[in-house]
Amino acid sequence: MFRTTALAGRRLDELAAAIGATVPRDLKRDKGWIGTLLEAALGASASSRPVPDFEALGIELKTLPLGADGRVRESTFVTSAPLDGSMAHTWEASRVREKLAAVLWVPIVGDGPPGERLIGQGVLWRPDPDEEAVLRADWEELSAMLALGEHGEVDARRGVALQLRPKAATSSSLTWTLGEEGDWVQAGPVGFYLRATFTRALLERRLRLAT
Repeated sequence: MFRTTALAGRRLDELAAAIGATVPRDLKRDKGWIGTLLEAALGASASSRPVPDFEALGIELKTLPLGADGRVRESTFVTSAPLDGSMAHTWEASRVREKLAAVLWVPIVGDGPPGERLIGQGVLWRPDPDEEAVLRADWEELSAMLALGEHGEVDARRGVALQLRPKAATSSSLTWTLGEEGDWVQAGPVGFYLRATFTRALLERRLRLAT
């Protein structure tokens, strides 16, 4: 948190220059650049392994894009949703709960070129009982639909905090999954995302408590 606070107010190109990173012209082909830059600056150790970014602390790092007006601009990817029947049977054992157990949110402010965007004040978040209850209810509803093969009934409008959205580079990316009749069918891969309304509310609450 000391390192995170020290970065608040700095431009991304300043941070990139300090650690010897190249700044892309845009993020169309470098969507993960900001997260990778912050991981390097803050000492995240996970790389691409399926463990928390700060492995020894059990903390996940998430950047949160904010517009110039300070509002969260988009939903936040949490984890892929397995369609092969390997979905956890309980919320406690789920990958979503594991990913959201402790998160360091680092706001990134601005709509211009990547290098001109500002690093905001980071917030360390663990879901309180009310937040976890909402997340659990959404996960249970959405995962049950996937387990029953009701892929056609799932859309981004379902869920208060969590939603399921396509997670593929192209619309032609398909994976095999069980359908409603118990037979194998092809469907596009999906992932769990946190709604922008949820992340905006938690950020506002935590910053308000901090002041």
